[in-house]
Amino acid sequence: MTIITLLTDFGVVDTYVGVMKGVIAGIAPEARVVDLTHDVPPQDIQAGAFHLLVAYRYFPVGTVHAAIVDPGVGTERAIVAVRAGGHTFIGPDNGLLRWAVDSAGGPEQAVRVENRDYSLPEVSATFHGRDVIAPAAAHLARGLLLESLGPATGTLAGSPFPEPHAGHGVVVHVDRFGNCITNLRPPAGETVEVLGRRLPIVRTYPEVEGRQPIALVGSAGFVEIAVNGGSATKQLGIGRGTPVRAGAS
Repeated sequence: MTIITLLTDFGVVDTYVGVMKGVIAGIAPEARVVDLTHDVPPQDIQAGAFHLLVAYRYFPVGTVHAAIVDPGVGTERAIVAVRAGGHTFIGPDNGLLRWAVDSAGGPEQAVRVENRDYSLPEVSATFHGRDVIAPAAAHLARGLLLESLGPATGTLAGSPFPEPHAGHGVVVHVDRFGNCITNLRPPAGETVEVLGRRLPIVRTYPEVEGRQPIALVGSAGFVEIAVNGGSATKQLGIGRGTPVRAGAS
């Protein structure tokens, strides 16, 4: 049974996600569809890229990952399908797939999704998730060869994941709890400095009393800045793009 994951900025108020699942069910009823998230902030490509980066590796080889955060829908931007590390990623070529594909070892094969035989008969200008990406993902889940979707393509659009340099990093994501996830990985020293404030790196959130800001290695393997029972982004006034620095105590 092939798994198809869905990641979008569609939310769950409208029927967009449900309709995509209906399209998949009509083509590959045996496929198992897993929702990664549909709460990516609207048009926030970097947030979507981060979610896909930290999630894809927990799925078995052979999974098809369909991702749609697509402010350029209907324009000349390409839709691509990419095989990397035994996974297949499909979505708009706007940087959304780049971090996950690079993490999986880079593209082994990549194509532009242009063969109308594997899309819905009518393709709207505003809902390529339903009309192009969902049906293509379903056909891939049924065993369609990647090259059947369209011509080969080269390097994916978007910037690579911002790696830290000489202990200097940056906040790359803020989760719903207000934890500020950086691009620093362990070992990162004993403290993290942000906006001139030095925070201890601890093992768990409750290791300090009260709502004291701390740093710790989160579940995704990155150092994050947090406030036990509170929001680091609100309490410290930091967010995506804020510089951080690893250091000794």
